[in-house]
Amino acid sequence: MVNLSSLFRCAPMVMGCAGMIFYLTAFGAEPLIAQSDKIISDSSQFSSMMYSNEPPPVAYGAVDVDNSGSCRADGRPATIHGDLNLALRSYEPAAAPPMLMEYDGPTDADAPQLSGLFLDKRLPELVGAYQIYDWDWSCNKDGCRGDLLAEWPMTLLELAGAQGETLSLPSRGPKIDRAGNNAMVLYAEATRLTLAYTRHDSAACGYVVHLEGLQVDPSLVNFYQALDRAGRVQLPGVDNHDRLGVVSGSSVKVAVRDSGRFMDPGARKDWWQMYGEE
Repeated sequence: MVNLSSLFRCAPMVMGCAGMIFYLTAFGAEPLIAQSDKIISDSSQFSSMMYSNEPPPVAYGAVDVDNSGSCRADGRPATIHGDLNLALRSYEPAAAPPMLMEYDGPTDADAPQLSGLFLDKRLPELVGAYQIYDWDWSCNKDGCRGDLLAEWPMTLLELAGAQGETLSLPSRGPKIDRAGNNAMVLYAEATRLTLAYTRHDSAACGYVVHLEGLQVDPSLVNFYQALDRAGRVQLPGVDNHDRLGVVSGSSVKVAVRDSGRFMDPGARKDWWQMYGEE
């Protein structure tokens, strides 16, 4: 039997009811009975909107670059600078095994600690040792790749990590500005970083760390590129707890420099001071 009351309610607005039905149909609306199966049988469509595996974005600050004295920038673009973009130098597997090395001599208690790369400050499995190429500044105006470095058994060390694992700044106590930053980004692209533990736009002064083969946080790359385009009067600052990126595969490679000189990243007394001789 037809429900006359509902018919009469709609009768004065026939075009309105029809229009509403057309509008809902056009946008994929379905009767509640049809919708109910989807809602009850698969609630994951809602959880995917509520939860995300992506880490929250990091708000990086800018550091005022100190271009005074002998540590001022030389004016070369960072992408073609043999001291800033490690891809220009490249590297080869070293003959030495990947291991911590024992050296004599003084120790700087404020040297960058490579265990700080990982949130748990662990001594990771060492899975690869490499030698970086030297850079010959005399071959043309921007220099060119030279021979492999040979002062130490290795100059680039590969550390095992879990894919997607957060990577932070190799930790160091001293701050480089009043904002509490411990280091400044000299170069950043999708898979590599160069970090100075000074405010100098140069790898020739103080400690510098190169990271290779990671997935750099996109917001850090974007911020660096914007400041680079703006003339490098400022560069991104990072502190010991800032996320630099994540492990992109199963490892990350690291090199350490002191006043421009590439050091052995496996030197226990310098870069792994938490882990005494076994």
